[in-house]
Amino acid sequence: MAKNDIVSIDALKQKQLLRVVTSSFYKELIKQGVNKSGILTVSMDLLDYVTKGNHNGHASPENLYDFDTSQIDNQWQANKCLRLGAVKICPLKKEHIPTVADWLREKEINNTFIRFFPKEKAALSAYLLNESRDYLAVMYQDTFVGIIGADGFERQSRKLEMKKFIGTNQFRNKGIGKLATFLFLFYAFHIIEMNKVFIHSLDTNINNINLNSRFGFELEGLLYHDILIEDEYHDVLRMSLLKSKWNHNFNHGAEGNHSLSA
Repeated sequence: MAKNDIVSIDALKQKQLLRVVTSSFYKELIKQGVNKSGILTVSMDLLDYVTKGNHNGHASPENLYDFDTSQIDNQWQANKCLRLGAVKICPLKKEHIPTVADWLREKEINNTFIRFFPKEKAALSAYLLNESRDYLAVMYQDTFVGIIGADGFERQSRKLEMKKFIGTNQFRNKGIGKLATFLFLFYAFHIIEMNKVFIHSLDTNINNINLNSRFGFELEGLLYHDILIEDEYHDVLRMSLLKSKWNHNFNHGAEGNHSLSA
């Protein structure tokens, strides 16, 4: 494929993603009771914001997280854990299941695909600990605060679907999910040697879309009216990240990097 064709495809993906974000923003304004006149005012304010250059460079889709694999404390071979700062991921265990079952009762899960997990403890244990999946516990200062993992593998194609959830309310919005995601991507690409990680997000979960974009995930497809939640249909985005792109963005100086030794 010619380089110009690749650039055109990337531009189309970005345009589609921006359309989804705009649609989600519009829905949220309507939900908050903003009328059409107010929405037009917001549109004009956004235009003014852009033309005056008040974005400080933070709106660029190329604004990736400032991470590097050399920051990871890789103890997988010895202790089955990966650590970055105060966040650690390690294999999910049976004793974690009751806590996860409690989290599933919280309203916040409606914005994630974790909402489709079985709610009863025995069924949840059978689901999460099944050998066809690979869920890890997210620990913050040695406290169990969430789960992240592979919800099924396609081993021949070396790809998996990633799902994640910070279940303890007091630990949300503290950057824990961001660090856990980085650790899991390292796990996926360099511990179990996957080539591709993909995710699904609801069209209304702008925060999740933004977080994943900053790891290099790109829009792969849009499933229109794919999920019905509380009598309202939602579009579902599929985003994906290839090992080669992740290494290019975050695995600088791989030679001699002790974190790749496992």
